[in-house]
This record gives sequence, structure tokens and C-alpha cells, in this order.
Amino acid sequence: MRAAAADPGALLQALDASRDGLAQEEAARRLRRVGPNEVAREAGGGALRELARHVFNPLNGLLLTLAAASFALSDRRAAIVISAMVVLSVLLAFVQEHRSNAAAAKLRAMVRTHASVRRPGAGDDPFVETSLEALVPGDIVRLTAGDMIPADVRLIVAKDLFVNQSTLTGESMPVEKFAAAAPTHEPFEAPCLAFMGSNVVSGYGEAVVVVTGAHTAFGEIADRIGEEEDSTAFDESVKKFTLLMISFMAVMAPAVFFINGYFKGDWLAAFLFAISVAVGLTPEMLPMIVTVNLAKGAMALSREKVIVKRLVAIQNFGAMDVLCTDKTGTLTQDRIILKRHLDIYGEDFDRVLEFAYLNSHFQSGLRNLLDVAVLQHAEIEARLEPHRSFRKIDEIPFDFERRRLSVVVESEDGEHLLICKGAVEEIFAVSTRFETAQTSGALDASHLESAQRETAELNADGFRVIAVAYRTVSPQHVYTAADEQDLILLGYIAFLDPPKESAARAIADLRKGGVAVKILTGDNDIVTRKVCRDVGLDIDALLLGADIDAMDDAALARCVSAVTVFAKLSPPQKARVVAALRGNGHVVGYLGDGINDGPALKAGDVGISVDTAVDIARESADIILLEKSLSVLNDGVLEGRKVFANILKYVRMGASSNFGNMFSVLGASVFLPFLPMTPIQILTNSLLYDFSQTAIPTDNVDEEFLAHPRKWDIGGIAKFMLYLGPVSSIFDYATFILMLVAFNAWDKPQLFQTGWFVESLFTQTLIIHIIRTRKLPFIESRASAALITTTIVVCLVGAVLPFSSFAPIFGFTPLPASYWPAVGLFLLGYAILAHLAKTAFFRQFDDD
Repeated sequence: MRAAAADPGALLQALDASRDGLAQEEAARRLRRVGPNEVAREAGGGALRELARHVFNPLNGLLLTLAAASFALSDRRAAIVISAMVVLSVLLAFVQEHRSNAAAAKLRAMVRTHASVRRPGAGDDPFVETSLEALVPGDIVRLTAGDMIPADVRLIVAKDLFVNQSTLTGESMPVEKFAAAAPTHEPFEAPCLAFMGSNVVSGYGEAVVVVTGAHTAFGEIADRIGEEEDSTAFDESVKKFTLLMISFMAVMAPAVFFINGYFKGDWLAAFLFAISVAVGLTPEMLPMIVTVNLAKGAMALSREKVIVKRLVAIQNFGAMDVLCTDKTGTLTQDRIILKRHLDIYGEDFDRVLEFAYLNSHFQSGLRNLLDVAVLQHAEIEARLEPHRSFRKIDEIPFDFERRRLSVVVESEDGEHLLICKGAVEEIFAVSTRFETAQTSGALDASHLESAQRETAELNADGFRVIAVAYRTVSPQHVYTAADEQDLILLGYIAFLDPPKESAARAIADLRKGGVAVKILTGDNDIVTRKVCRDVGLDIDALLLGADIDAMDDAALARCVSAVTVFAKLSPPQKARVVAALRGNGHVVGYLGDGINDGPALKAGDVGISVDTAVDIARESADIILLEKSLSVLNDGVLEGRKVFANILKYVRMGASSNFGNMFSVLGASVFLPFLPMTPIQILTNSLLYDFSQTAIPTDNVDEEFLAHPRKWDIGGIAKFMLYLGPVSSIFDYATFILMLVAFNAWDKPQLFQTGWFVESLFTQTLIIHIIRTRKLPFIESRASAALITTTIVVCLVGAVLPFSSFAPIFGFTPLPASYWPAVGLFLLGYAILAHLAKTAFFRQFDDD
């Protein structure tokens, strides 16, 4: 890229391109030669990379190590069973994720980021929209506010072009770019170069694409860091649970090894048994359960036209207790209508509309909904004929400090006019005179007071008000913000954006579900209050951007949770509000679609945007809505809670079951003259038990669980484990007594082991139906058909195995008929006692 900073003419020649752009046929030929404009992180890597990611994780590494140890010690059956467990977990996770990725890829194509590229013979506007992936070296692209830089490019036109390249350089402030600039030794410092991964903050530019895809600076960085993403609270919680289970294993396995080796004298058998116990304690199905649950949630949301870009965002949806959003398009219909055009005395004045039309028509930046509403006045187009009567000379782009935008046009008689529109206060600040249809004069304090009063009245009726001013300027090569002075105020244009009929119901549903809605808007407080009243959003307190600037972070943190509306905010102020809410322990979602929403989208726990948003908003978001609606968001919240509920079922079950097994195995190892179960039996038990849990992602979730936001609580899981774990041990020891006393199994190790195998498998498989609901299981709340089916199948397999021809392979022996009624009573007692322990836990540690 350093060479690209040289003369643009030479670069175009080297790329065999021209300022008119590439013909469609030539672009297609180059695309076949250089490949799509994708970096490694976006391109994925195919099925083999997905499969490798599931195979090479720490849990599978541990299991495969144990399988290798078993094989080396000639316990090949154990090695086969452990390997089968790994294969089952990997294949289930891979198949589900691959299916969801394929479906998500199809949906993402609906919201794919596009670029404006010049094509010869394209019509009045030589630039056409094409997908980012289709760009090739030599293409000429147009860059406007809100655009992502689509590749590594060399600017050939730049006007007040500011680019945020913090993702590449770490610089927090936007950098101004120029077309004619001397090259530097460091490409990122070259003012005439812009790089993929950065975005346009303001201004206009045209550039030639130099390199694409993996050859860009961003592509090289992405290739070096692979597919790593920032760890979320959800990821950390899963890791903590995994470490908790591995800690159990690290304590349990050596203890079992030494106790059995010491009391029984067979150290090799003790070692193999300890390996099997370690495998049984390993939560090897957790990655699959998490992946399948998240993938299922993503698929469910896709049917509601919600595209999940990052799977863990679904769980963050469920945990969200604060939603920050702009009002436009969420509380309102996003159908802005220009209703009035007034002079400073409140009288209709056509010239206000005409000059506003010229400003919106000739500006090259991002056209917002206000501009669209202005340009819908076709009668102005016919009357002014701007293409014929005026010629654009220059533009002073909008920015969030000035809050205004100006264009300079030349009229038919050669006069240069600077036409400025923007926020009322900002236009007043640079205006010295006014003009109406009948008179003109100097502005004074009384005019400002009158304007503020009139604006407030319009705002109170729900109108958004923009001021329009102009001045005649002398011809010059470059115009800057310094030329926005001594303007003549023409008046105001007033827009109406009616409230959505569905907004009040959606806000009520979110509030009922424990999600507080907060409005973060750049609009003023008066019109925001009106809209909030119309949709039933109570304003407990309101803060303005100026108030926030006057506060330090500690002061903002103290008041931010109690405030409902934040008005007249700049982009950094929005991000500060979101960060303050998160600092107070809230899980914050942010919904935005504008240039000014990028920082806040990244600051939230879950960023939400829409398919019509600017590039930077879509790229910053975790979730894309194909319909900008709070009702859709409420569906997403519920789906997130369902995902979390089903993951939590496995986590609680694994923790309590493993904790109970510690007592059972350690006790049996001390007083039995033989192993309580052989290694192959423990591994078979774990394999069957794991299979029974594969249907958890399909399970139903009680409505009561969906009523409130849910967060990970490792402490709560540990308490649950202490309550439920010992219950299973009680019935394990009851089985020990049954086998030793009733069936005299002291010298019949196979009978004892078979009896405990069946009871252990039945209770472990049954417990999910107790844990999955706070209600009375099977009666007040039933599991999904799939989960019931896997439970029945696994129990039948466990019951039949001792009588099958496979029994000798696993060391089983047929159980006496009197065993089954006793075990049936144990199961009934276990279900009752586990339900009582669960009820006691939720009564004492209720998180609702």
C-alpha cells in the first residue's frame, strides 16, 4: 500500500483502471481471478475448520488423553467407550452448528453490506450499489458518512473526509483524509490512503480499490488472530462452571485412586477406575448443549426475521434488563412527513422550503429521514429545476459538534449561495439577520426568544424543527465551517413522525418482563416528552447532554438508573450512558441505526440494529432486525431466556449429580472389597446418560421462568448442588444396602455392580425432569416429547442390558425379580425427596 500513496494517475494506470470505473464484464473477470473481498474472519473456513474447532477443545483433549491412557494400559473397551463419548459430543455439536451457520449465512445475505461503485454507462448517477464481496482492485468507490471503508483504497476525491480507523491504529479521534497528499513511510499515516475496517465519520470521498480481502491490512490482522472474539460474561460463566467440574474431578480421581489402591491392593485396577470416574465427572456434553441451544435460538429468531450475527448475543438478550433505544422508528413510525415551512413569525414561507430542498438535493453525505421528507416535495423540483438552474460548488458536511450542514451552489446568474440547515440553536448562533416574504432585518434577543417559544410549541405538538439560513458568498476554491457566519435566517421546517400504534403494547410487555426501556436521543427534550407520553412511557427523570458533560463518571453512575429519557445526546454521551448502566450491574441492550449509534452499540452487552441502518451500525451490532420493532425485541428476549433456561438445566443437573457421586463413590470405595463399578460400566453409564441429555435443547420452558431477566450465578449453582447432590447419594447408599443385605452381594461383585449401574442410570436420567421445572414434574409441567423419549429409551436400554447377549462384555449379570420393585420405590422416593429439596432451595434462594 505504501506505493499506492503515489500519484493517483500512475496508480490507476498500474491497476489498468480509469476514473470512470471498471465495466461490469471486466469487474466480473477480475473477481474470478482475485476471489471475493472477504477476510478470514468473515469467510468462515468451511466444514473442516468447524469440525476441528469442536474436536480440539480442552474437554475433548482431556477425554482423549484418558482414552489413550486406557488403551496403553490394555483397557481397550474403556478407550472405545471414551472415544465414542467424544465422537457423540463432537458430531452433535458440529451438525447443529453447521446447520445453523448455513441458515444464518442465507439470512445474512439479506442484510449484506453494500458499496457504491462507479460503472460506465450506469445512468444519471454513475454509481451503483454492489455487495462488498464483489469489489475488485481498480473499482472506483464512493464514500459518504456512515460507510465502512470496503477495501484498502487510495483516495482520488476527498472533501472534509474524516475517517475513524481506531480498529486498526487505536486512535480514538477521527483522522482527516485528503486526495492529494505526500506519501509517508507508514501506510496508516498516509492521508490519501484508507483501509478496510475503518469507517467514514463525515464528509465525502471517491477512491480506487487497491487490494481486497485477505490481502488488506485488516485481512492480515484477522488472519493472524484467527476467529477469536472478545469473551463475554456468558463465556466466562461457562468457563467457571467447567472449571468447577474439573476441580471436582481433580480432587475426586486421585482420592478414588489412592483409596481403592490402598484397600484393595490392585493399583492398576484402581488407576483405571479413577480414570473412569474422572470421565464421569467431566461435563463433556456442555459444549454441545450450549451450541445446540444457541443455534436453536438463532433458528427460532430467524423465523421472526431477526438475524443473529453472534450466537452468545441470544443469551445476553435473555439477561437484558435495560433496553436503550432512539425514539425514531421504534416509538415512532419512521415515516417522517414535512408538515410546515414557516418564517420566524410563524407564517408559511415558500422560500424556506425551496432552500431546504436545495440543501437536501445537493448534499452528498448520508441522507437522513428528514432529507427524504424534504425531497418528497416534487413540486419544488419542478419549480426550481435544480439540475438546470443550480450547480453545486462545495459542501460543508454535517458533524455532531456543529449540528448543521451547508452546501454552496451557483445560480444561473453566477451568484454563489451558502445554504445551511440544522438545529435551531446552532443556526441562530451563526445568523445575524432574518428574512420573510414581506420584510427583512437584524436579529436581536427578542427574535431568539420568539423562535424558542415557537419551537417549543411545535415540539410540544410532536414536531421536530430544523432551521434554514443562507448567505451570498464570494467565489473561492474551498469553503469551510468558518464561512458559516453572518447568515440570513429564513425560518423553520417542521416534521411530524407519528407514534407507532404497537409501541405502547411493546413497552408494556417489556416492562412486564423486567426490561426497562430508556430513550437515548439526539432530539430535544420537549418533542421526546410528547412522543413518550403518546406511547405510555413514564418519564421518571430526564437528563440532557449538557447535564451529562457536567458530571463525572461517579455522579453519572449514581443517577443513570433512575433516568428514563436522555435527550440532546452526542455519540460519546450515548456510550457513556450505556457504560454507566453496565457499571451499575445492568445487562444493557442498545438499539440504533445511525452513525451516532456506533459507539453505544459497541458499549452495550448486546448491540441491535436494523437492515436499513448505516454500515457502521450494522457492523457494530450483534443482532440485525429486518423489522425495526420493539415487539420483535420482546420475542428475542423470551427466546434468550429459553436458551438460558435449557443450558441451566444441564448445568444444575451436572453439578448436583457429580457432587452426589463424590459421596457415593468415595464411601463405596472404602467399605467394599471390590470396585463399586468397573471402569467399562462407569463409562457406559456416562455414555447412556449423556445421550439422554441431548434432547435438552428441545425442552419446554415454564412461563414463570420467562417472566424476568436471568443471569449466570455460579454461587447459586453451587448452593443448588449442595441441596440436591446429597439426595442422590441417599438412594445410592440405599441401593448398596439392598444389594449387600437383601441379595448378599458381598461375594458377588457382578451382581452389586449391575444393581448400582441400573439404579444410578435411572436416577441420573430421571433428575432432569425434577430439575427442569419449579412446578410438580410430570403433572404441572411436562418435558418435551423428545426429552421424554430419550429418557424412556435410555432407561429401557439400561434395564435390558443385564439380560442381553452384551452383558458379559460389560460385566453384567441378570438381576433378581425382587430387585425391580425395590428400585421402583427408590425412584419414587428419590423423585419426591429431590422435588422437596428443590422447592426448599427456591424458597430460600428465590431469584424472581
